[in-house]
Amino acid sequence: MAALFLVAGIVLLVIGAEGFVRGASQLATGLGISPLVVGLTVVALGTSAPEGAVSVGASLGGQPEMALGNVVGSNIFNVLLTLGLTALLTPLAVSSRLVRLDVPLGIGAAVGVLLLAMDGTIGRGDGLVLIGGLAAYTILLLNEVRAGPSADTEEQLGEEQLETEKSEAPRWMRNGGLILGGLVLLVLGAQWIVTGAVDLAQRLGVSELVIGLTIVAGGTSLPELATSVLAGLQGRRELAVGNVLGSNLLNLLAVLGLSALVAPDGVPAAASVLWFDLPVMIATAVACLPIFFTGQVVARWEGALFLGYYGAYVGYLFLAATQHDALPAFSTAMWTVVIPLTVLTLLGASLREWWGERR
Repeated sequence: MAALFLVAGIVLLVIGAEGFVRGASQLATGLGISPLVVGLTVVALGTSAPEGAVSVGASLGGQPEMALGNVVGSNIFNVLLTLGLTALLTPLAVSSRLVRLDVPLGIGAAVGVLLLAMDGTIGRGDGLVLIGGLAAYTILLLNEVRAGPSADTEEQLGEEQLETEKSEAPRWMRNGGLILGGLVLLVLGAQWIVTGAVDLAQRLGVSELVIGLTIVAGGTSLPELATSVLAGLQGRRELAVGNVLGSNLLNLLAVLGLSALVAPDGVPAAASVLWFDLPVMIATAVACLPIFFTGQVVARWEGALFLGYYGAYVGYLFLAATQHDALPAFSTAMWTVVIPLTVLTLLGASLREWWGERR
């Protein structure tokens, strides 16, 4: 049964992602909206639904400490694993709008959450601040949509594909059905994969700790992963990137904000989250800036770099939780060799790009 759940869940994820991406893309074409904006809004909202259900449900169920961990873990997963894997499979084009607006907003939201959590709790007042940020971001996107059709829509989709999709654009019910049906299959497929994987891992004798750090932590982010990977492979690359960045913003502003509002005593922020996980989340958001800036393309080697860091992050969590003897050596290697080399590489690439533009 565990293997059956795994296989069925993967099938549902693939089918759901296909319908979700197709419906969202055709809806964007019919409305004259850039696929990037749709990725930042409709697609991001849909794929963030599992995080919202888990975090808000945990807060209402008397386990508000799960809300912050779920949001932070999902955001790290989205950037390092989802974006990394998608870029490894196909280089991703990045709009200048992301570099100018959305990435800085994501960094600001991440830093804001850290500041709100410094007193050990994200209370209802903090939740209102986050919801206010969501309202401001929504107004910004609505103003962009009202400004008219995006000039780069034809370039992103291709003229032939655009004309084909324009002929289907008036079918609003069909596109809405694809989006809704795809979302249902994505969420259901993610749940089945988590159920099957946990059961299979337990039968194989894998510890609850490893299961929690890997399978369950990534379970709510599987819709983002499936949607972005499929969108990237289909050539809808800005939709793939917009899905990741939009989901991360919604997780911080909407999911965490609502969780703080419904939790009677607020969402507690443990010291380990304050001093490790939240800074890692901020670092992943900051890392997007130089990577997106260099040539406005996320290259395959940059995707591989993100995947490597996700593996290192999970490895650190495992070593820290088990107090393994290798933890000090691992931490020393990361802080003195791997991270400085990565910073120098990204800085050098950014400087080359800047110098090339000046020339």
